[in-house]
Amino acid sequence: MPPKKNPLGLNALQLRTLTLVQAVAALDDHAAPAADEPGAMVVTTLPRPHGDHFHLGDAVVSSRDATGLSNPAVWTVLARKGLIRNDGPSRPLVLTAAGAAYETGLGSLLHRADH
Repeated sequence: MPPKKNPLGLNALQLRTLTLVQAVAALDDHAAPAADEPGAMVVTTLPRPHGDHFHLGDAVVSSRDATGLSNPAVWTVLARKGLIRNDGPSRPLVLTAAGAAYETGLGSLLHRADH
């Protein structure tokens, strides 16, 4: 039997936010491996939108798809489900190994462009 899609029951906003954090964690200039957890990534910076979009490496993301990045309730749910660790504003965000491996199915949020 194939694995269940979205086994943690994340809503659309939570899935979009996790997809973007996974993409940020894959960028060397925005993240680094966590020393205390194999497979986890410390996200050092989140990209800043300009206009109606922002860049993640060679991808462009619509700002409307990233509203969860500024929503504390989304971060709370992702942390409660073990996908991230967010220990407060003075501590960096950590994408856990489980969060990095979670299949969101939303890779289409990342539009490849050359502008």
